[in-house]
Parts: sequence; C-alpha cells; structure tokens
Amino acid sequence: MKSYILLLLLLTACGVRGLYAQNWFVFQPKNDFRAGEIGLAHWLDAPAGKHGFVQMKADKLVFEDGTPVQFWGVNIGNEGCYPEKEKADGLANYWAKYGINAVRLHKFTWDEHKGDSSTVMNALFWQRFDYFQQQLRQKGIYSGWSHIYGHRVREADRQRLLNYDEVKNLKYPWAHLSGSTSALVNFAPDLQDLSIELTVNMLNHRNPLTGKKYADDPALSFIELQNEDNIYWSAIGEALKQAPTYRKLLCAQFADWLKNKYQTDENLVKVWGQNNLPKGESIATKNVFPNPNHGLFGWEYETAFKEKRAINTHILDKMTFLFEQQTQFYARFTKAIRATGYRGTIVGSCWQAGSGIAHYYNLYADYQAGIIDRHNYFGGDVGHNLQPGKVNKQSMLEVAGSGLLSSGLQQVADRPFALSEWINTLPNEWIAEGTPLIALYGMGLQGWDASYQFASNKAGFSKGLASDGWGGVYNADSPLQIGLYPALARIIYRRDIKEATVVSTRNVHVPSLADGKLGFQEKVSQQFDIKEFDGDISTKNLAVGRTVVAFTETFEKTEKTDLSKFHNAATQTLTATTNQLKWKYGKQPFVTLDTPQSNAVIGFTEAKKQDFEELSITVETPFAVVLITALEKDKTLKTSKKWLITTVARARNTGMKYNDDGTQLLEKGQAPLLLEPVNFMLHLKRKGEAILTILDHDGFPTTQQQTIDNQTIRIDGSQTKTLYYTLSWEI
Repeated sequence: MKSYILLLLLLTACGVRGLYAQNWFVFQPKNDFRAGEIGLAHWLDAPAGKHGFVQMKADKLVFEDGTPVQFWGVNIGNEGCYPEKEKADGLANYWAKYGINAVRLHKFTWDEHKGDSSTVMNALFWQRFDYFQQQLRQKGIYSGWSHIYGHRVREADRQRLLNYDEVKNLKYPWAHLSGSTSALVNFAPDLQDLSIELTVNMLNHRNPLTGKKYADDPALSFIELQNEDNIYWSAIGEALKQAPTYRKLLCAQFADWLKNKYQTDENLVKVWGQNNLPKGESIATKNVFPNPNHGLFGWEYETAFKEKRAINTHILDKMTFLFEQQTQFYARFTKAIRATGYRGTIVGSCWQAGSGIAHYYNLYADYQAGIIDRHNYFGGDVGHNLQPGKVNKQSMLEVAGSGLLSSGLQQVADRPFALSEWINTLPNEWIAEGTPLIALYGMGLQGWDASYQFASNKAGFSKGLASDGWGGVYNADSPLQIGLYPALARIIYRRDIKEATVVSTRNVHVPSLADGKLGFQEKVSQQFDIKEFDGDISTKNLAVGRTVVAFTETFEKTEKTDLSKFHNAATQTLTATTNQLKWKYGKQPFVTLDTPQSNAVIGFTEAKKQDFEELSITVETPFAVVLITALEKDKTLKTSKKWLITTVARARNTGMKYNDDGTQLLEKGQAPLLLEPVNFMLHLKRKGEAILTILDHDGFPTTQQQTIDNQTIRIDGSQTKTLYYTLSWEI
C-alpha cells in the first residue's frame, strides 16, 4: 500500500512528463495484414453487395433483403481513391484486418479527366478505380462516393456556362476550392449541370471486373451530392464578389421570388421597412441581394431571441428563398441519379448552416435528399499540419456529449444518421478518447448508422503521430485510432450495446420557419471544421439516450428534458437509459462500459477500481483507454474461450515537446512513434486458470505468457511494451 501511495505522489509531483515519459516505448508494427489474434476479415459479410442495395428503412440502414447494417469505416481522398494495384491490394487487406466494412471515397474527381472535359474521367482513372473497387468488394468493404468537393471547371465547359472565366478565376482562402463551382452551384443551373453530368457518366460506367455499371452495383453504398457546401455557407459571399454574372443571376431569382410574394416594391417596403431594402435594389430592376451567409442569419436569430423580438422579415424571406433554391438543386440531382437505375442511398451534403432557422432549413433540405450526414472535428489548434503552436488541452470527457458527439443533436427521428468525417486531432494529447466515444455512444447508444473516420491514407500504420508524407493531423492510421478497431468493430458488429430509447425530441415545423417560429433555443459554435452544439436540449442528453429532431406536420413547442432519473449531480455522473454506459464528467472525467460481451474504461480514473460483472479493473496510468471484449462473434465474457484486451494512453513522436502546462507544442518531433505504457490491475471473477498472452503490435502472439491462478494480475505496460493482450481459458 505504501508503494502504491508513493507511486501516486510521484505522479502528482512529476506529472506524466516526468515518471511515465521515461518508460514510453517505440510502436513498431510490421504492418502484417494476416489475421493473428485481432483480425476481423472473417467478420466482414463478403462480398459487398450480396444482400442487395443499401436502403433507408425509417431511421435505419438495411439491405434490400432486409439485413440490417452499420458501417464502421474510414475516408480516403484524392488519388488514394484510385491507387496502383499493389497499394489497392494492401489497403483492402489492411482495412479488412481491422474490421473496416466501408470506405468513403473523397474528392477524387479533380484530376484524371478525359481531354478538356470536366465530366468524363480518363482511361487510367477507370483502370485503377475499377480494380480497387473490385478488391474492396471481395473483402466485404462497401464504397461511398463523396466525389465532388467543388467541381473544377475545364475548357470544354466554356460554352456551357454563363461566365466560364468568372468561375475559372475564382479565388478562395482554401486553395483547393479555387476555380471550382463551390457555393455558386447551389443556385446556378448551368453549374449544377456539370456535377449532374459527371455523376451520371460515372454511374453509367461499366466495371469490366464486375460486369456491372456502378448504377447497378449494390457495393456502392451511397452517393453524396456535394461535400461541405450549401447555399448558406458564408464563402458564397466571397465568390459572388468575384462573379458578378452569377450574383446578377441570384438577385434576379430572388426578385422573381419576391414578386410572386409581394407583387410590387411598394408592398415589399411596407413589410420589410425601407431601411432593409438597400438603395438601388428593387423587384423591378431584379437586383435584390439575398445575403446568403449563415453567420448573418445565425446572428439575427440569436439576437432576436435575446432581445425578445421577432426575427426581421427580410431575413426570414432570404432564408426561405435560399432554402427553396437548395431543394430545387437537390431534387434535380437526385432525379438524374435515380434515372440511371441506382437504388442505393443518397446524401445531400454534410455541412451545417449556423444556428436556428437557416440550420433547420438546411437540415430539412438534406432530409429530403436522404441520409442525414455530418462532419465534426475536435482537438488541435495549430492547423491542418502538425507544427509548434497553441494546444487545445481539453478532453471531450469533461463535458458530457460534447465535441464530436455533439453532432448527434442533428440526428433526425426517421432518417439514418452518419458522421462521415471526424477525428480527434493533434496536438491534443487525449486523442485516444475520440474513437471509443464515437463507437460506444454514437454507433452504440445513439444507434448511428455510419461512421467514417478522416482519414486512412496508406496501407498500414503511420510511422509518426501525423500522417506519413504530408504530416497531416487528420490521421486515422494511428494506434490511437485504427489500433482500437479490433475491439471496437467487434462491439459494433455484435451489437453489444443496446440502442437507447428517445429521451428528447426537438420538434421542427418547416412551414413555421418562414414565420420565424422554431419552438426552442439552440446555439451552434463553429471554428472552421470544429463545431459545438448546445441549447435548450443539452449535449448531456446524448450521454443518456437518443436525442432527435422530428419534422412535424403542425407546430409543436419543444419541452426541455428531465434527466434527473439518470443524473447524479453530486458525483457528476450520467447513466444511459440502458444502464450499460456511465459518464463521469467535470474534473477527472471518464466513461465506463459494462455489457455481457465487453467492458471498457476511458479517461482519467484516478486509479479507482471499476467494478463490472465479470471483472474489476484499476487503471493506474493517469489517462488511458482499456477495452476488454470477447473475441468470438457469439460469445460473452462469461462464455468466451478468449478475451482481447486493448490498452492505449497517449502517443508522441520522438523528440516531441510541450510546455509545462501543456498549452503549447514546442517541437513536433519525428518518427518513430512512442506510446505511453498503460499499467493496470485486473481481477477476474470468473473461476478457473487463465493465461495472459502478450501480443505484438500486429496482434500476433509472442512467447511471453503468464498464468493467472489467483484471479488477479497486475500488468505493467512499460514491461510488456504492447497495446494488445489475450486472456484465455481452457473450456
């Protein structure tokens, strides 16, 4: 006991940067994609498409034969979506081993066009793309197309566009969108035609290896109309400054809309007020500008609420007009896709539109298109690439349901929900918490239908903490992310976690939005990719039960949720309706999972014993993730012959340095990657002799074993130098 107290005193005095940092070990996988003990390729339901197309059935994804499905996937982008043969084989084997059953193919139509066309891909693209798709299909890995992230115009488009040069010369702060139709496409039919034609041409391409057109291939799980774009996106203002032809088109469209509603400028001014119609703008001259900017609309919504006044009518008219333009575009696009014969699911876009009225108009536009899909990120403050600078040292565990999970406040009652881009980013040191929170609370408790972590860029783990090659912070190829998939994929596919009952519903009557009536208050904070959602319905709801939006036929006010039955304010603990998950928030926060098949401890437990049905565990490492799960599909921890134990804490590059309080990254370091060891005490309630086997970093058994004959063992991660173990019994 004295030695244990001494350990805690040393941890307090030295911090992890002192005592523990001396014992970190090198992560050195061989990237061997054979199964070993952790492999999940045999869990995938191969070949992809065997059950027919993916369909929406109320709020669930099911195949045409009625088989339910959840997609636990990753993103890959650009030329990575059409790799050379050797890399294609490697990616398929890598993803299958780690239990990935779906991949979102992202922004892959910028290059490799045929001649000067922007709507026809060339032969090299199709040769590589077709082969890659066939390899994924054979493994049981479904593909989804997020192919358009700003359609880049080319010379063959010149005669088709209202003003080719304006679009071609567009400059955005985000260089990858320059010269594209981004933002403008949401109201401009000529630009929409390009996106539609490209997509239809691709769907009509026949893969010679499958013999199927992509429109007829059920291994294509979804088509996304556009990535991170909508008519409310604030970047549209910058585009319209540079594209006067398209600004004139938008103004004329709005003037026609206003004429249909008000007939004359006199009537318009009576309702709007003269100050809200800028000098020189009128219905007659068709130049009324609708100010498409969710920042403006969100500010007006929030200000009106604070001042207890109605939202200005001119703002409501602008939002409503823009919503109708958005839905017209999505309807055109969806109709063209369905005309090819494609029967799978469709996503409008994955991008939010600020707070309040515009947000729900945009959500409803996506609702009409199909699946509700969103993006979110949490963590680092230093940009897209790892570099010295300010660090967000917050843990998502501190505020229940916050960060990545808060996107779940946009889940709609009768639509499947996907989070198709997310990751806990560097240089935040608690990034290991993100993946299990999405798996346990998102895919499990909330019943989300798809997750695609951003991004897996190569076949195998990265050499350093950031992605190989360009040093990106969006790196799923890390032991803190995909390294946890052998346990988390088992939990998801086996459906270890019961889906919660609905504990809160926000009612939205779309026709009432035109009158400024929402029925509840919300707050959306956004800093580029990082978003936080809160309001009358708190993120705490997400830690307790399903929290949804319902589009209603009549206006219904939303009532606040009483969580008192599930909330212990004294201990700052929220218990899920299923009683399988508990979230201790505030200082020293952590989450526990207790199901018949799996147990987990995530966070800062202060070396306090966590007691479960089949075991108890005391995690000594200040921050850690410990996942314990039955290896077999049809077994529980009580009946399984073998358990998989997965442990991670923090990771750093060699030479990576933070300042004393962790608020600044001083040096980013370099490969190899170092892992903080996880020390824990494990007590087994199951009788019988058990054998602990240390696995290597690829999940293969080593010769290091220990017999547990008194039901208790202490595991010192600085000695075992691994993240994987098995615990086995002779049955």
